[in-house]
Amino acid sequence: MSSSVDQVKAWILKRHPERTDIPADLDLIDNRLIDSLAFAEFLFLLEELGGQTIDRGSLVVDDFRTLARIEQKYLRAAVR
Repeated sequence: MSSSVDQVKAWILKRHPERTDIPADLDLIDNRLIDSLAFAEFLFLLEELGGQTIDRGSLVVDDFRTLARIEQKYLRAAVR
């Protein structure tokens, strides 16, 4: 995983101090690690880390289910 994904993981863990780690394939939505109240802030974080704007009109919930998918969809450009 990239350092950008580590920053995403740290952001989530800060909001869930009962957790010590988040596996790359854990479903973040089903496990309530990302919720609707913090989603706008989460999108802003992804835009900042990924260096690109995320089109709110074309969001697909499955793109936010796991750290692995988030990295693939939104942070891949930041790694290059």
